[in-house]
Amino acid sequence: MQRAEIALYYLTFATLEEAQAVAYELLRQKIAVCTNWFPITCAYLWEGEIHRESETVLIVKARAGMRHFIEEVVRQHIDYTQFIGELPLTDVNEAFLNWFFREMVEDYSS
Repeated sequence: MQRAEIALYYLTFATLEEAQAVAYELLRQKIAVCTNWFPITCAYLWEGEIHRESETVLIVKARAGMRHFIEEVVRQHIDYTQFIGELPLTDVNEAFLNWFFREMVEDYSS
């Protein structure tokens, strides 16, 4: 089995529309091969107080090391502080990897 040089990126957005706009742009630019989004409830600290609100999570399947490119796309759509985390994958099924590398023909590493 080939080593998975892909990662999941976990992003949060204030609205579904923002998450979808970023997802589609990442796919158009071939930064991502697949995206998933879903609603969540978030509790967080802000200026010493606990707040609770709805958010949308966007999960992005892309090459490892693409956080910078993903952040650039996000900045084109929102201007507030949100979370972007890269979760490296150590083992992924071979059928998915074959599809992933067939679709991701662009090389953003340079």
